[in-house]
Amino acid sequence: MQNNIPSQHNRFHRFAAARFSPEGAYGLHLTAGVAMLLIATAVFAHLAGAVVAGAPLTQLDAELASWLHQHARANDALRQSLLVITHIHSTPGILGLALAAGIWLYRKGHRYWLMALASAVPGGLVLNVLLKHTFARARPHFAEPLLELTTYSFPSGHALGATVVYGFLACYAARHARSWAGRVLAFVLAIAMVATVAFSRMYLGVHYLSDVLAGAAEGCAWLAICIAGAATLNRRRRARERRAGRPAGHQEI
Repeated sequence: MQNNIPSQHNRFHRFAAARFSPEGAYGLHLTAGVAMLLIATAVFAHLAGAVVAGAPLTQLDAELASWLHQHARANDALRQSLLVITHIHSTPGILGLALAAGIWLYRKGHRYWLMALASAVPGGLVLNVLLKHTFARARPHFAEPLLELTTYSFPSGHALGATVVYGFLACYAARHARSWAGRVLAFVLAIAMVATVAFSRMYLGVHYLSDVLAGAAEGCAWLAICIAGAATLNRRRRARERRAGRPAGHQEI
């Protein structure tokens, strides 16, 4: 048995090294994707559990929504700006942004990035509708609302849409950036855009804080699945080409 311990240790070391290697069909990209999926899913599950159980978070939701509604009519310029932002990031707007990005990727010949985008945005929007009907949470209610919507509140579709679109663009930009500063900047800008969209939904009185946080978590989890899946297919194709003795094609992701 003692003779088997070194061999088991070596196998574990090789397995761990492969999981954190930037090369190979199941390397660092898949490990990072699984890690993001697990973290985002845990955050979503915590928020969903709090909403269903009526935890103290829901009291914070109500108090913050009430406070924002009281101040929403005080600044016309801010309110109009946020109305524009929220309409741009509605379902048609998100699909339009994704279509523009998809056309650009198609012309560049980045078919695996295009595959990830095509699964992330429409698939994420469908997933969000299913989750809304699963939790069936009513939206904030006010005597004089700025916007009136009849759909469910949890999780936020706008936050989900912004997360998958801007998160995807950030991943693409970071993959092609030439410096760490460029990679960090891509994600900072994406986070800023998602936060702005999420705030617009809260300020206009159509979502609670937990709604937009859950939408962003949902978007991160779904985007991790789509990008990691497309990257794995791309790297497996390259691995098959190397085994066949053919020049490996372009590594997109």
